[in-house]
This record gives sequence, structure tokens and C-alpha cells, in this order.
Amino acid sequence: MNERVVALFVESEGVYFGRPGVDPWDKARDAFGYVGDDPAVCHPPCERWGRYARGGPSAKTPRKVGDDGGAFAFSLSVVRRCGGVIEHPEGSLAWRHFSLPRPGWGRDAFGGYSLVVDQGAYGHPARKRTWLYVVNAPLPLLRGPVERRQRLEPGFHSADEARAARSSPDWTPPKRLTRAERVNTPPAFADLLIGIARSASPNRGVMP
Repeated sequence: MNERVVALFVESEGVYFGRPGVDPWDKARDAFGYVGDDPAVCHPPCERWGRYARGGPSAKTPRKVGDDGGAFAFSLSVVRRCGGVIEHPEGSLAWRHFSLPRPGWGRDAFGGYSLVVDQGAYGHPARKRTWLYVVNAPLPLLRGPVERRQRLEPGFHSADEARAARSSPDWTPPKRLTRAERVNTPPAFADLLIGIARSASPNRGVMP
């Protein structure tokens, strides 16, 4: 069991700060500067890999899929070298881009495999279904799944769909989660990811 783990691309003063044996790297510290060999918990930005990777229905300028500054690729290199886990939303386009095994598809050449888990089972107000890419760690015991809960966003696929819904006499605006509520990592979920990293071993002789 590893005494120290590193947490990369995390929220400043968030759930990983102040935990014994956890070395958190937020935006100010610049996770790209990490060159150690401790197993890692990685939360690379997901905006350009998710459902609205090119921007939402009201986006004036299309965004580029995968334009995260290299954060996912860097996280992948760290966990494949040191062991650990990457967290991203369910259906993340990064899995296809980097040819990662989808949940239930077995392990890759680096000892990596994927899991699906609901953060709602660990205290998040939404279901927030999540994919994990785990390298060189035993299969953890997961909670859930949970029933559908509050949505992270309204779920419209286009501006026309949104206008049609809002024009209905039965339209009731859904309660929106704040950005802080959406991106928040529940303490119990952080415990799970830290536990996975603590149980991981490095890939000796297998380089990314």
C-alpha cells in the first residue's frame, strides 16, 4: 500500500487539500510540472471531451474536441508510468481518442482497465455517471448505481429544442446546479479514488 499519492488537475482548496499523504496540484501549482513517481489521481478538464465538446446549443464559436491543453494526455502518461486512476464523465470522447478500453472491455497493454460509477452514490446531488481509467490497481468495490437524480444540466440537444420546451405552457424551469456543485468531488468519492491510487503499482519496464 502506497503511503503517498499525488492528485493532479484538482480544484484549488478542494477535497484533496489537507489530506495526509496526498499531494494536490491545482491550476496555480501547474500539474504539468509533476515529475515524481507517486501513484496518481487525475482529474483532467473534461469540457472539451464531453457532450458539449464543441460548445453548447448557444455557443457562438464552435470549440475543438479534445482542446484541453494536453491535460488528459499528460494524466495518461503519469498513471501508465506510476499507476493510479483518471476520472472523466461517462462517454468521454478521450476514451476513443486514446484507444482506452471501455468499461467491461478488459485490460490494455499497460494493465489499464475502465470502470463506470455514479458519483451520486458517494454524495453528489446528481447521478453524475463517471468513467474511471485504472492502471495497475486491483478492482475496487464500488457503490451504486443510483436512480436518476437531479440533472447536471437541462439536457437540450439544440437551441431549437430548448426554445420549444420553454414555450410549452407546462414548462417548469429546472433547478440548476451551480458550477461549484457540478464539479464538486464528494469526499467519499475522493476516498475511493485515493484508495485506488494507494493500491496501485508502477509499470516497471513498460513505458507510455
